[in-house]
Formats: sequence, C-alpha cells, structure tokens
Amino acid sequence: MILEVVMLSVKSNTEQDFESAFQQASDLISSMHGYISHELHKCLEVKGKYLLLVRWETLEAHTVGFRRSPEYQEWKQLLHHFYDPFPKVEHFELIL
Repeated sequence: MILEVVMLSVKSNTEQDFESAFQQASDLISSMHGYISHELHKCLEVKGKYLLLVRWETLEAHTVGFRRSPEYQEWKQLLHHFYDPFPKVEHFELIL
C-alpha cells in the first residue's frame, strides 16, 4: 500500500467552494483502478490549509493510472485553480 500525502493551501475566501468541488472530485478518484481510500482534513489553526491522504495499491496506480486518465483531467479542472502555491505530492510506504 502506498500513501499519497499532499498539504494543500487553498486561496483565501474560496474554502467553501473548494470543499464542494472536492466532494465532486472524490467520485472521480474513488473510481480509479488501484484506489483504496482517501481523506481530506481541514487544519484548525491555519485558515485554508488542508491535508489530503490517498491510499493506493501501488505507486503506479496513482502516477500512471490516475495521472494519465481522463478522470484526472476532470480532477484538475475542478480543483487545481484553488491552490496557491501549487502543492507538492509525496508518496510513502508503511514500515511499521
């Protein structure tokens, strides 16, 4: 299992719209082959800061399967304009 971790900085005063768009985008990502689960967390201390966690069966399920799919193009249209700066995506594997 691979854990995709992304810290999201959402533009000021767009948080509600982002959360609504993310609900729509959730259907896209959850339909992908190799997808296991995802969570979106909102920071209590910093306005506009979110943590996205996505579990994939393999790294390639995310980097190839999802990123090269038509669903990813829809994901980008729904979400990418909310971010400033654009987030860095990191992948982790379970050790213990």
